[in-house]
Amino acid sequence: MIGLFSATAAGAAARDRLAAAWPERTRVYEGPVGEAVRAAFAECEQLVCFLATGAVVRLLAPLLAGKAADPGVVCVDEGGRFAVSLLGGHGGGANALAREVGAVLGAEPVVTTATDAAGLPGLDTLGLPYEGSVAAVSRALLDGEPVALEAEVAWPLPPLPVAAEGAYTIRVTDRAVTAGEREVLLRPPSLVVGVGASKGAPAEEVVGLVEEALREAGLSPRSVAELATVDAKAGEPGIVAAAERLGVPLVSYSAGELAAVEVPNPSEAPLAAVGTPSVAEAAALVRGGELLVPKRKSGARPAMATCAVVRRPGRGRLAVVGLGPGARDLLTPRAAAELRRASVLVGLDQYVDQIRDLLRPGTRVLESGLGAEEERARTAVAQAREGHAVALIGSGDAGVYAMASPALAEASDDIDVVGVPGVTAALAAGAVLGAPLGHDHVSISLSDLHTPWDVIERRVRAAAESDLVVTFYNPRSRGRDWQLPKALGILAEHRDAGTPVGVVRNASRADESARITTLAALDPATVDMMTVVTVGNTATRNIAGRMVTPRGYRWQEDPR
Repeated sequence: MIGLFSATAAGAAARDRLAAAWPERTRVYEGPVGEAVRAAFAECEQLVCFLATGAVVRLLAPLLAGKAADPGVVCVDEGGRFAVSLLGGHGGGANALAREVGAVLGAEPVVTTATDAAGLPGLDTLGLPYEGSVAAVSRALLDGEPVALEAEVAWPLPPLPVAAEGAYTIRVTDRAVTAGEREVLLRPPSLVVGVGASKGAPAEEVVGLVEEALREAGLSPRSVAELATVDAKAGEPGIVAAAERLGVPLVSYSAGELAAVEVPNPSEAPLAAVGTPSVAEAAALVRGGELLVPKRKSGARPAMATCAVVRRPGRGRLAVVGLGPGARDLLTPRAAAELRRASVLVGLDQYVDQIRDLLRPGTRVLESGLGAEEERARTAVAQAREGHAVALIGSGDAGVYAMASPALAEASDDIDVVGVPGVTAALAAGAVLGAPLGHDHVSISLSDLHTPWDVIERRVRAAAESDLVVTFYNPRSRGRDWQLPKALGILAEHRDAGTPVGVVRNASRADESARITTLAALDPATVDMMTVVTVGNTATRNIAGRMVTPRGYRWQEDPR
């Protein structure tokens, strides 16, 4: 819960705007400010104070307990101009909250945390448990000192400006080691513990067995991602309690799924009891990985629990990101976040140039020229398979005549894939023209480099016969100058000569140009590959210089 309080009418007005925007997330504290602050500090995970920063500092000072315990605090001036991350920037989430508050109130977020200001991800914000000298290693990164990355377990981290060797170290490990004086340990959730238990097995026996197995194997409990068992044992109180005690989810699989897993130590007992020759080993191995601890029994007499431990490889992450039509303000916040998250960026060189300033220090850029789409797709997937966080970029929406299709055709289920939509050229051009896509419409590429012309022609003819608004991508190039006239001729067989046609070049960019003409008057020679051509249907009209396709409501029966 986010506690909100203010001392003046102006502050209350901004406070109430935020409360109205986030009714489920916020609680307004009324009454004397001192009492409100003390109550909110004790009851809420985060605070937004609509007061001067000096006043907030004096109110909070007696309440501070420590970095790990204090809530995140954002201070907003009573004019609503600035949202200042004041306390708990990383641990309390105040930096992210300041940006969210700024977006709602139109305020400028003010974040002074050194790593954020320098564009570096905080080592304590990566979503992984961490140990060691976070402050010292972060300072070394900020000062440009060589910091080595030792990834004993491959994991998709955001970009970090690391070196092959250095006096400081970031170590990604699931082993039970102690951090050195100049070292940070990041604990990836790479371990799966398979558990089997007899009816009524005590939680203490299950937990003791798991802890003993991890300790003797030299593995960190902080890297345990989940406990796994067979469906028939998913409700066993001892197993449920063990998962709760370890703070990890409990997952279960059917006996049939587990019986299909090859294990080194099958047994007749679980086969007779639950229908699979292995529970602990099979449940740990069912999604693949390396068996680090074979099945072992608890030390109780009789033993009522078994466990096995598997290390699953880190799954690489591929984000296929649409950059939009070119204007920076049409690049979505989600796309920008994925660019900052990626440690490897793959893309066409001219698209990389558009967003290079958004990349974090340490991002590895793999760029290539025109005509290498399939190679870029293979490269991006290969990098993800090596365990990296990869962003593969394309213009517009990456799923529309762009990189998503070849990348997903190459990818298998051994990596995580995230699609990030973008504003397409058709949408950007449509917004410039007016509302040409107000009813059913279709996009057709006139490039026959990958699609035979007879297939393209059949699609154009079908769109013409169906009276669809048509947006032509890749309409004309120096080597392809006859396809657009041919396509327009097909449409002209079904639409009159005065049908509005919109021509937009470099939609949303600084040199954008647009005009509305007609099917008869359009000169294909004025069109190139940077142009989107939108041909209206029989209902499309030029209204006050804007291209409009009515939605067909009765009050629009005579749009003229």
